Amino acid sequence: MKRLLLLALPLALAGCPKPADPAATPADTPSAATAAPADAAADAALLPQYHWRLASATDAQGQRIEALFAQPDKPVQLDFRDGRLGVANTCNRMGGTYTVGGATLTAGRLVSTMMACTDPKLMALDQEVGKRLEGTLKVATTAGDAPTLTLTTAAGDTLAFTGAPTAETRYGGPGARVFLEVAAETKPCSHPLIPDKQCLQVREVQYDDKGLKTGAPGEFQHFYDEIEGYTHEPGVRNVLRVDRYTVKNPPADGSSQAYVLDMVVESASEKK
Repeated sequence: MKRLLLLALPLALAGCPKPADPAATPADTPSAATAAPADAAADAALLPQYHWRLASATDAQGQRIEALFAQPDKPVQLDFRDGRLGVANTCNRMGGTYTVGGATLTAGRLVSTMMACTDPKLMALDQEVGKRLEGTLKVATTAGDAPTLTLTTAAGDTLAFTGAPTAETRYGGPGARVFLEVAAETKPCSHPLIPDKQCLQVREVQYDDKGLKTGAPGEFQHFYDEIEGYTHEPGVRNVLRVDRYTVKNPPADGSSQAYVLDMVVESASEKK
């Protein structure tokens, strides 16, 4: 039985414009707030290299903006790529255009997917984030082992983010985009270092430029690698969009390829 279809291909962040609103976004890591001076030119090239996770958020009076921390274990995350700003770990995925000039970041009108969330705080998070990110913001960045991004709104709200390197940064270049169908059940597979290993059963699938499957997929094969960001649920078949990277100088017992989940395209329950 089909359980959900998270996205039709080709992917587009479709949705409705986010209503503008003034509010707050919190986070609580003091070190993240100690970024470069607000009037210093930001390093625009640094932004696409990291996933930026909200660490602290305060208003003009220095009070923490609690509404921005609806999910303490999943902080609001910003991603910058090809002139697009993406917002994750909100109720809906949000996105829009952005430009950086000197110490200023300008974000266009955000659009979002149309999913309802049962938690009212999480549902309100979209608006709280949107009203602070749209428009012109002061921006500051610091590089190094613990990079930071600081955004300051016209109302004086200060949002501080810490950077976690993207897969492209970690693996030293872009990955190859592939679609993998993962069977509902794993199967035993031999592994010299892991007794009783269970392998995912995987086969590659192809789509045309209209998002329609093409050709006949081959047989399912043992998949010995891991897919970063993916947790398999027994009895559920998935089609995944992943990025495949070449691992430079892998360890003797390691794989020369790394797979990172981009999104679950299709999911169907096959539980008996």
